[in-house]
Amino acid sequence: MASSSTPDRTKMRLGASANDPALPVWLLPALLCGMVLLWAGLVGVTHQAPDLDGMEELVWASSFEWGYYKHPPLPTWFLYPLTWLFGKPVWLPFLAAQVLTALALWFIWRLGCEWTTPARSLIAVLALSTTAYFSMRGTIYNHNTAQLWSVAAATWFYYRALKYERLSSWLALGLLVGLAFLTKYSVVVQLAAFALFALRQGYWRRPSFWKGACLAAVLFLLVVTPHLIWLVQSDFAPLAYLESRSAEDMGLGKRLAEIWGFLSDQLARNSPLLVAWLALAWWNRRTGNRSANSYAHDLADWDKSFLLWVGLGPLGLTVLVALLTGSVLAASWATTFFILYGFFIFWWLSGDVRLNLRRMLVLVVGLHVLMAVAYSVARGPVAYQLGRDSRPTFPGPQLAAQMHALWQEHVPGTPLRLVAAETWLGGNIAVHVSPQTQVFIDANFQKSPWLDPATTLECGALVVYDNNEDFVAEDLILLRGHSAWSGVVQQRWSSEKSPMLEIAWGILPPTERCLVAQ
Repeated sequence: MASSSTPDRTKMRLGASANDPALPVWLLPALLCGMVLLWAGLVGVTHQAPDLDGMEELVWASSFEWGYYKHPPLPTWFLYPLTWLFGKPVWLPFLAAQVLTALALWFIWRLGCEWTTPARSLIAVLALSTTAYFSMRGTIYNHNTAQLWSVAAATWFYYRALKYERLSSWLALGLLVGLAFLTKYSVVVQLAAFALFALRQGYWRRPSFWKGACLAAVLFLLVVTPHLIWLVQSDFAPLAYLESRSAEDMGLGKRLAEIWGFLSDQLARNSPLLVAWLALAWWNRRTGNRSANSYAHDLADWDKSFLLWVGLGPLGLTVLVALLTGSVLAASWATTFFILYGFFIFWWLSGDVRLNLRRMLVLVVGLHVLMAVAYSVARGPVAYQLGRDSRPTFPGPQLAAQMHALWQEHVPGTPLRLVAAETWLGGNIAVHVSPQTQVFIDANFQKSPWLDPATTLECGALVVYDNNEDFVAEDLILLRGHSAWSGVVQQRWSSEKSPMLEIAWGILPPTERCLVAQ
């Protein structure tokens, strides 16, 4: 790998573009739209409830805040206006997640066009799109999935900032890193990989680099300062939550086992990309579609270095930190680490570009259809028939109907506008009652900043919790103790084979102030 700090801007295009097909302008948008409709449509039809993180975002999208007790605010900000347009249907998080995932793939393709041709970049992006983070887990609307687009865009503009030395690219980088930080703090891992590449190529010696980096840093601080102020005011609640999820005292043996499990999960989640690549390699071998030089041969040395350092850096740094500190690693934290992995097949791929693109397109479309059908049916109808207590089969509509009927029986004429419960149970009831029904998470105002402590209970509340849960917030139990009416209802999770839910409920009646207002 060359150590030169100056990119060769002509080698790739002069060496390859003449034989590469031109892409129709509609092709990539059509493919991305098809992916969104396939995954969001199938999952939306077969799932009775979103994933836990998706439900959490629906609940949080009750107000526009500078932060929430677990995470920064940007994914909730995206969902907030959508709930004004569509309400809070269970399919909304699936659609939002897939739209942001498709946007990330578009940015990755644009980045690839910087060092290769559009057709070759599309081959890499098609292969990448099959990984779990862009397909199955690309339907889960959480902070990991929602960060994909901003990390991909930031990587593109970092490349352009170094290559073209334009202040506009540095400004875009500062903005995008700020937005990524407002999504999840893990963007610091990507920044560390950026810094390693700059050190590797000697950019730290250039005044122009520091001028651009300082300009990006200023814009970054302008973007994130309101959230930093909120962090201080909230006693750094998201960081405390992160520490509770990742801190554990482990010896070397347990650390190695933790890292091995983490890497094994990543291999499984990226295995569809390997399947697509191996299938294409087998197809090409059978038909002789190979040449002496791989596609990587046509890449400039500087671009190869960028791919390897920025592409492999996040995963390598995370493993190193886990080894040194003993941090617990959640598999989903690596969601943004693999955005450049589709281009690594260039080191093995050769042959006619038009034919490779056509074959990769056939393989990838087939894989997406197969995975989408299998995933949505297995987690929905099959899980229901087997009686599994999976979140997609949770009886949210049935429980909401029962609870709403109890409310109308005891408080006729007053709409149910508040459900005090843990996020999952309360959200599943609230979204099926009304878009205006809010969740009082664990009867805790710090977790529910959309509620005013002075007026929250004026129009009454439904208090619910699952008696079978290992932990129920003490505040919920105390609040139910003030109920005018209470009881317990039972509901099968799914089919007759499934576990029985035992939901304790209580109703706090409206006060005179609410009745007068009505």
